[in-house]
Amino acid sequence: MLNWLDQHQLTLPDLHQEDLDLWLTQNPTRRQAVHSFVRWLTKRKLTRPLDTQLARKGFPANFQTDDEHQQQLRRCLTDEAVPRELRIVGALIRLYALPISRIKEITTSQFQLNDAGAFLTINRHPVLLPPTLARLIKAHIASPQASSMLKPRASSEPDYLLPGRHAGRPLSAGHLIKRLRNHDLPTRAARNTAMITAITELPPIVVSDLFGLSAATTFQWAKFAQQNWTDYLALHD
Repeated sequence: MLNWLDQHQLTLPDLHQEDLDLWLTQNPTRRQAVHSFVRWLTKRKLTRPLDTQLARKGFPANFQTDDEHQQQLRRCLTDEAVPRELRIVGALIRLYALPISRIKEITTSQFQLNDAGAFLTINRHPVLLPPTLARLIKAHIASPQASSMLKPRASSEPDYLLPGRHAGRPLSAGHLIKRLRNHDLPTRAARNTAMITAITELPPIVVSDLFGLSAATTFQWAKFAQQNWTDYLALHD
């Protein structure tokens, strides 16, 4: 984990829950092994309070209000003070509940324009993009900065939408999380909110295919959403 932090230019005081969640997602078999180490760090105040979720049951309670979610989505789509690549990432999280680990792997070939509109292929499915987000992605692909970052690149290497400093590699997830946080665009609560919105509006099988989740995970999200709605009705009966 320390090597991963070093690779992503994060120090222990910089470590946020979103960073730890990302590491745990990428290293699921190491969750128990790192649990004691994280507790040791937290106890000695070398990091902020962190949770490895060993004992947590059910689904997270970290969500945004509708107003917060919509306000941040508007910022991603319209606020030119935020770097364009962060606006794209932030919008994809809030619209499609995509994890940053998947967004950073998106290639330019997954973006397509035709007479029907602009589409981004997500988990093998072409998804229609809002016009504002489509224009952002189109401008980003065409920008000299993005093009220059792709060179030199071997013809066999992916043409990433978010190219990193090194040829043939995308921007790191930790780097994106940190920059989004600096612009008051959190990732964890935003993705949870987008997921719970999707699961209440779409059939679980559609969410599973679109977001690339296992059927079991999607079913659990659906149960979680139904339980929350039942509790809400009971409180307001």
